[in-house]
Amino acid sequence: MPQNPAHSTVLIIGSGMGGATLAAGLAASGVQVTMLERGEQLADTSETRDTKAIFQRGFFRPKEMWREEDGSAFNPGNYYYLGGNSKFFGAVLLRYRERDFGELEHEGGVSPAWPFAYDELEPWYAKAEQLFQVRGNGGEDPTEPRRTGAYPHAAVPDEPAIAAVRQRLAKLGLHPASLPLAVDIERWLKRAKTPWDAYPDARTGKFDAETAALKQALTNPNFTLVTGAKVSRLRVAADGKRIIGVDYEKNGEQCTIEAHLVVLAAGAVKSAALLLQSKTDACPNGIANRSDVVGRYFMNHNSSAMLAVDPRTVNDSIYQKTLCVNDFYFDDGNGGKPLGNLQLLGRVTAPILKAQVRYAPEWSLHWLSRHAVDWLVMNEDLPNPDSRITVDGADVVLHWRRSNMAAFRKLEAKAKALMRAAGYPIVLFKDFDRRTPSHQCGTVRMGTDPATSALDIYCRAHDHPNLFVVDASFLPTSAAVNPALTIAAQALRVADHMVTSGFAG
Repeated sequence: MPQNPAHSTVLIIGSGMGGATLAAGLAASGVQVTMLERGEQLADTSETRDTKAIFQRGFFRPKEMWREEDGSAFNPGNYYYLGGNSKFFGAVLLRYRERDFGELEHEGGVSPAWPFAYDELEPWYAKAEQLFQVRGNGGEDPTEPRRTGAYPHAAVPDEPAIAAVRQRLAKLGLHPASLPLAVDIERWLKRAKTPWDAYPDARTGKFDAETAALKQALTNPNFTLVTGAKVSRLRVAADGKRIIGVDYEKNGEQCTIEAHLVVLAAGAVKSAALLLQSKTDACPNGIANRSDVVGRYFMNHNSSAMLAVDPRTVNDSIYQKTLCVNDFYFDDGNGGKPLGNLQLLGRVTAPILKAQVRYAPEWSLHWLSRHAVDWLVMNEDLPNPDSRITVDGADVVLHWRRSNMAAFRKLEAKAKALMRAAGYPIVLFKDFDRRTPSHQCGTVRMGTDPATSALDIYCRAHDHPNLFVVDASFLPTSAAVNPALTIAAQALRVADHMVTSGFAG
């Protein structure tokens, strides 16, 4: 296959959850597909399971910096590897709940309805679960949406310490449910006995965009993968109606590739940035941006880590991350408005704690970790046009307007009360900040009205008939669960639409 092809039928920019899954969906059609990925394949080195290398030394973190609107710079923690951010994800593949597709009133405002209902996406959720070999148990979660079939595999088992946590919570009348996970736990632990959450996957047990979706894409004999290809701009026809190709750099060489159909899947921030940076006289506000929504409606879940500590018990689990609690997903337990989701984090050991509290003596962090159960507290960030990313030359500028924070603090308070009732007298919280991407989405939103959205219901740009954006950018709402499976399901739906409608032909 050519290293720098000049033409392609379908050109996909980015190999993350959206781009790789779209390519997987196109594989059986045999259509000519070229994928440009900025990163390279993540090598299986000792650092992939070295907790200190990952969390203290930042061995895998990118070197680039973004800016806040006040001019201060920060390291965003968005990764550039084959498979994108999914290489480090917690492998949680939850479906959005059925009611997430309708209008929902929150304490902080309204989460708008999607342009289609849950039933439209349900078959594609099932196909995505098959592709990513999801492990799960149905019937445990009171908010679980309707399913047409069982999970492909049984849930990853609780470790004994976590089985005890499940029992504690159930005694309070809660419904702790097994997290649906894309991980082969035997293979993962065979490489090293570590958690998988935030640990890079070097093809040793997680089913991510590379190991599941891209593997399927590579069965297409007409699929070409170009790594180390940093796209700088989309090329638009003089009349501004069609995208004719892209410019990119590889090994210091400036390259151009033309395509019949272009799919942008570089992530919610970088996809929007590329559209804005590619403005021309015919598209003075940026590509696909006649509506002025590109870069706007940026969402990033409100999230914190919660450590529930019981000095009388020992948490000797290795991976831990098998439970979630959605009892307060749609109300506060007393008929009030939605609060959000609780789910276990991967095991937070002393070296991970040391990265956050460097002044603390190591022995104290070992004690804390030994007696703690580690949770992710998460609620919905509501879409706001003033929450956005902009560009200043090649720089990304983040203007994040947090929303729904009163409900988030109520969720933390509810979680704290529950943990204490379950026998954990010490409950600690640490908010996630801009350096920890918490499911960034929404910057090239999907909708039916070209005046208020950039994409149609198949992620096709209203302004350009041969441009699609298939990553977290398209999400009109963030819901309060991990979005990876929803992105994958929509990518498979879009791939089918491309083939059956003739776009990819």
